[in-house]
Amino acid sequence: MIVTDWIHSIAGFFILLSMALGLDYGHNPLFVHKYWLFFTAFIGLNLFQFGFTKFCPIGMILKALGVPEIRK
Repeated sequence: MIVTDWIHSIAGFFILLSMALGLDYGHNPLFVHKYWLFFTAFIGLNLFQFGFTKFCPIGMILKALGVPEIRK
């Protein structure tokens, strides 16, 4: 997997996790608090700003860990 694959996978995982922790469907066993939805918004804003600035903090971390940027 390359950096962009990891970014999409990590962002998707955290969005699903924060939605599960923040949405109360009556008997949701994972519900913690509605403020977890702010984490969902934070991830969305990071993805949105990346579209304009091409700056992604998790991308920088992945590159430092040696994840390749292009497929070989």
